[in-house]
Amino acid sequence: MLLRHLRYLLAVADNGGFTRAAQVLHVSQPTLSQQIRQLEDTLGVVLFDRTSRTVKATDAGEAYIACARRVLVELAAGKRALHDVKDLSRGTLRLAMTPTFMAYLVGPLVRDYRALYPNIHLQIVECSMTDIETGLADDSLDIAIAFDQVRNPDIEAIPAFTETLGLMVGRDHPLYDCQVPLTAQQLAGLEFALLTPDFVTRTCIDEYFAQAQITPNVVIEVNSVSTLLEVMTHTKVATILPEPIATEDRALRKIALVDKGPQRGAALLRRKNNYHSAASRAFVDLMSGTTMVGDRAAR
Repeated sequence: MLLRHLRYLLAVADNGGFTRAAQVLHVSQPTLSQQIRQLEDTLGVVLFDRTSRTVKATDAGEAYIACARRVLVELAAGKRALHDVKDLSRGTLRLAMTPTFMAYLVGPLVRDYRALYPNIHLQIVECSMTDIETGLADDSLDIAIAFDQVRNPDIEAIPAFTETLGLMVGRDHPLYDCQVPLTAQQLAGLEFALLTPDFVTRTCIDEYFAQAQITPNVVIEVNSVSTLLEVMTHTKVATILPEPIATEDRALRKIALVDKGPQRGAALLRRKNNYHSAASRAFVDLMSGTTMVGDRAAR
């Protein structure tokens, strides 16, 4: 059995049939079919049900496909380990963040990391929590900054800091110069622009309002943090986002609340029992330093 057989197997499974898989692999369909037959003969089982219009894995095939995925992930990690440079004179770090962390944390962290390790090539992506867990599990990401509520048992969460969400308004809002903390009753009287419910941040906000027995007047919903920030500069509505996002450069002012805003745990996520490159370990060390995240973002 060769690695080629495993890659062909996963191509058929992921593409739902031999025709599309052959196109993706740039091989002929007869060649692909022959290779899968060889694999089935070697294993002594049928891996795919070919009797229906769409090719589906058999029960044995499903089990073997799951194992094949893990094998290829481990082999890819081993290949990266061979090329890892311990002195950080070169290397790559594949980093992901959820959208709200990307809005205020990525710049300061990249600045500090590159100051220490200028020869490390950074690949930075913005992902949802779900996509981050998938990327870490299939080894397409090295590390991520996200929330500590991890669902995948193969991913570990290293506590990083506690993030507080705050009420903020743009320069044209009547409360922009407000110096008095707002009560829950005053909060209930505001118009809000918020992220859409598919964001973890929105879930946190909704739970906060529910606990305060507030039904917010949400007049605008946006599925992008950058778009929400743009909306805030041109409208007289309020929003709730991580407190460090409210800066003078963005023309956003944080308004104090009588009751503290919602808080959540931020964590560094990485795959358990996986090879962690020197570049990845250096990033963990940077995040674990004594400098507070809020101070770093403000510099």
